[in-house]
Amino acid sequence: MRFWDSSAIVPLLAQQPATTQSERWLDQDGQLVVWTFSETEIRSALWRLLRERLLDEEQTLACERLSEKLLLSAHVIHHVEEVKKHARRLLRVHPLRAADALQLGAAITWADGSNEAKVFHAFDLKLRDAARREGFSVD
Repeated sequence: MRFWDSSAIVPLLAQQPATTQSERWLDQDGQLVVWTFSETEIRSALWRLLRERLLDEEQTLACERLSEKLLLSAHVIHHVEEVKKHARRLLRVHPLRAADALQLGAAITWADGSNEAKVFHAFDLKLRDAARREGFSVD
């Protein structure tokens, strides 16, 4: 199992430059771990792609349906209070946005002290750097 930031999931749904890498990660281990609000972040990204005219409405709706199927089989981190506790600390020590701190906080909650043995997938460079500094493997 590996933790997936929404930035690593969206390329699985909509063709992007990062699609090949996300597909490679999925082939390596198809068991996704995600934060409970990843679905909202994914939908936000998909509708932003529509507004930017990189997807049409039919493609966006198809991507939403695909994301629902993908997330049904994912292990979802729901421990909001614990995740918030980690996120507050992360915001003090890393230059992260709130949503990214919550994503990494969810990964830390999932890892339960064993960050070194866990993989974190993301494409946001600041988030990847913070995850690496927190002990996750980031490929």
